[in-house]
Amino acid sequence: MLSPYFCRFPTFKSVGRTALAGGAAMLLSTMPVSKSFAAEESVPWVHAIAMHGEPALEPDFTHFPYANPDAPQGGILKLGVQGTFDSLNSFIVQGGWTSARGMKEREFGSNIFESLLMRSYGEPFTLYAHLAESVRMPENREWIEFTLNPKAAFSDGTPVTVEDVAFSFDIIRDKGRPPYRNWYGSIVSKGYPDERTIRLNFENGDNRELPLLIALAPILSKAHTDAETFDKSTLVAPIGTGPYVFSEIDPGKRVVYKKNPDYWAKDLPVKRGFDNFDEIRVDYFRDETSLQEAFKKGLIDVLQFRDPVRWVTGFDFPAFNDGRVVKQEIELGTPAAMQGLAFNTREPKFEDVRVRRALSMLFDFEWVNKNIYFGLYTRTAGYWDGSILSAIGRPADEREQALLAPFADAVQPEVMNGTWRPSQADGSGRDRKVLRAAMGIFKDAGYALKDKKLVNTASGDPLAFEILTKNEDEEKLALAYKRSLTLLGIDVSVRNVDPAQFEDRRISRNFDMVFNTWTASLSPGSEQYGRWSSAAAEAEGSFNIVGASDPAIDALIDAIVAARTQDEFVSAVRAFDRLLISGAYAVPLYHVGEEWLGRWGRVQGPDESPLYGHQYDSWWAGADQ
Repeated sequence: MLSPYFCRFPTFKSVGRTALAGGAAMLLSTMPVSKSFAAEESVPWVHAIAMHGEPALEPDFTHFPYANPDAPQGGILKLGVQGTFDSLNSFIVQGGWTSARGMKEREFGSNIFESLLMRSYGEPFTLYAHLAESVRMPENREWIEFTLNPKAAFSDGTPVTVEDVAFSFDIIRDKGRPPYRNWYGSIVSKGYPDERTIRLNFENGDNRELPLLIALAPILSKAHTDAETFDKSTLVAPIGTGPYVFSEIDPGKRVVYKKNPDYWAKDLPVKRGFDNFDEIRVDYFRDETSLQEAFKKGLIDVLQFRDPVRWVTGFDFPAFNDGRVVKQEIELGTPAAMQGLAFNTREPKFEDVRVRRALSMLFDFEWVNKNIYFGLYTRTAGYWDGSILSAIGRPADEREQALLAPFADAVQPEVMNGTWRPSQADGSGRDRKVLRAAMGIFKDAGYALKDKKLVNTASGDPLAFEILTKNEDEEKLALAYKRSLTLLGIDVSVRNVDPAQFEDRRISRNFDMVFNTWTASLSPGSEQYGRWSSAAAEAEGSFNIVGASDPAIDALIDAIVAARTQDEFVSAVRAFDRLLISGAYAVPLYHVGEEWLGRWGRVQGPDESPLYGHQYDSWWAGADQ
């Protein structure tokens, strides 16, 4: 006799390429019906789930702590970015790197696409009910179930159905780019307990983060998505469930979002205090100087500054002097992002880790920080600096040692014992001590000086490479680095290209060295596969910029996503940090512990900022707009 659970399954319709009836049959044939069924029935439906620990907010919460529930409504928010766009689909390989900003992202908001659950950026990694009004998953995380909010609707008024949800997972699995297709490809079967509920089954619960990543998937309208051409770049405006719709699309120049007055979720606690502007404009600029000038003229309302020179010297203009523009520093509660000059290790010249380590030593941070950046930066050492997850200054604990034991030579001894730091020069721009130390490593790697050129003694080839940059700030830093490299006879060229060409070359891996930023969070997980795994090294469209391909890295990412306790998780991330540092995949640059924003007084944000920095979708128009 069937358990009552299975009797809840209705007659099934076809979803995408998979019949729901087939999904139910799979559940019937693969799920045990006795003790495990009773255990599954006892899994409670909840309003939120967290990667580790419990959600901070109770079911009756009224709004996120960093949102202003009484924010004024109306007005226009004008934003600007450097670069271009030629696509409205960020989930595919073709055009995914150059898609329009603001459709679904933390900083600009999920204006078009939304997910079953919504992330609170006031917590490390916690998700709250949104398109799904409730969720449940077992402790082993082998499956997850969502029940849709009956009010959830697309911008054209049609309801969101489980068929749309299943279609979204399937189309991105089949035609999306990594890491999305890898995540959604981990769903081994689907079930439909009732017309508003979908169950997703995984092969196992080893990837503890996977259910949360699934919960953040963009939900597409099956009726308005062309499955045949989904993997092709497009400028056709998509239909989503978000608070805005497109009102203007000027390829490469501007995109305008207009608020949907019939937005289905405007009264939900997770959206109270968000989406306050009637219109959001995002203008694109060729270079950073043009972007800064547009801000000074008032064509842009708020702009993040990343260059200390511009932050210190760039505010001598009338609107700042008379108080209409203000400078705002927002303290971050997250690890520092790793900014670095990434090596393309697919290139033979960079295959040897000793060469990469020696080149990293030659970046004279002390000279650069003093002479170019007003001493405002802190040197970056690892990938989670300034947090509990960082290995810097900490000897490996027993858990880390056990994780790294099978890969004895993968971590440098000084990195393992916590004493390693990036090389420190005297700030002269030609510290002989550092030059001698780097030359010693080059000699061990088979290089020697010949006619004032650093030459590979086996091949006779000089060490020469190109640094690719996309703006004048990067170019300025690359030229400073070049001066240090030429002291050891290394032939370096710096090539500045427009943003579109930069992205084309980065995507096609047609570069030697390129500037890159690895964002850091308090809950790293499956995204590290896309950044660092062997499978992603040659995968088209992946974020593994450097081409890292190392069994030790693969094993440590597995350990991170499989961690069940906070202690296990912290140890796994620290061990991973040690691997990346020892692998010298990038020349570490610098960071600050806060965000720098220039803001016109006509817009403002909440007094309390989330851990991860500013979010424009929680801002509003001031009284003088």
